[in-house]
Amino acid sequence: MKKIYLLFAFILFSFTACKQNQTAKQTQTTDLQTQTKPVKPAYAIVIHGGAGYIKNLSPEKEKAYREKMSEAINTGYKILENGGSAVDAVEKTINVLENSPLFNAGKGAVLNNLGQVEMDASIMDGKTLNAGAVAGVHHIKNPISAARIVMDSSKHVLLCGEGAEQYLKQFGLEMKENSYFIIEKRKKQLEKMQGKKTALLNTPSPLENIIDDHKYGTVGCVALDKEGNIAAGTSTGGLMNKKYGRIGDSPIIGAGTYASNQTCGISCTGTGEYFIRTMAAHEASELMRYKNYSLKEAQKSAIQQVEDLGGDGGMIGLDKEGTISWYFNTEGMFRGYKKAGEKEVIAFYKE
Repeated sequence: MKKIYLLFAFILFSFTACKQNQTAKQTQTTDLQTQTKPVKPAYAIVIHGGAGYIKNLSPEKEKAYREKMSEAINTGYKILENGGSAVDAVEKTINVLENSPLFNAGKGAVLNNLGQVEMDASIMDGKTLNAGAVAGVHHIKNPISAARIVMDSSKHVLLCGEGAEQYLKQFGLEMKENSYFIIEKRKKQLEKMQGKKTALLNTPSPLENIIDDHKYGTVGCVALDKEGNIAAGTSTGGLMNKKYGRIGDSPIIGAGTYASNQTCGISCTGTGEYFIRTMAAHEASELMRYKNYSLKEAQKSAIQQVEDLGGDGGMIGLDKEGTISWYFNTEGMFRGYKKAGEKEVIAFYKE
């Protein structure tokens, strides 16, 4: 009888120990899953309005640029805050800047050597690596929206000139006469650069007189949404007095714009020929991917390569963790950002 009792006690003890061991393993597994479950980064947005000789702006100029940049930042931020996509935030943010004559994109863009506005833009989705761009367009009110259509509704990446405009008309994109984009101050800047006597032009509007003469007024935006997806976009009128048909880095994926959920999103501004030759935006991403550079280190190295060739400018960026950074080798760069739950930050000069 005693042996039977001992056997029963042993079986009961073994069963209890086994159950406890299984429970412990389940608890450990649950804890491990909790620890390794990816945490989505906080949403954020960063913009730029060009780099160059930006120094000692008048209070009136500072106010005008600050207000427009704030409007742009908060346009995209609200989209992100409401659960919208990074691509939507980038497009709508840049629309605000394109519609303002303060920047070299859309209305108020610089003029080529024939006195015309030729615009370039690109956008990229870091989740899919899908991208779209337009170059050398004359009539599209918002080139960044055209780039978005190329990305979403065609099998191509880059369309240019008249062919791009003919294709995009079918999507109901708003078109304008080239005169819509041209402002009096840009005419005077071109006259001065070409060494001609100032023509009899209309008096610039009060807003036009506020426009800063910084070298590069390209606009750009990078956003990170609640799903952890990154997007980047860039829009520009190029260089003042550029050769008719010249295309810079802004519509070139990897040169002026790049986005990857694995690393970061980048938008550039500066002497486009050098950003193309170094593939600056892609270079920053790859330095993070293969050399484990921080975003700031990668930007600094990419801009240094541009500078070594004789170029200047800058770039903004946002990595997959939500870290925001920028780097430029000019006197200043119009830039700003806003992160989830924080106040916006806007800066002009080199701090």
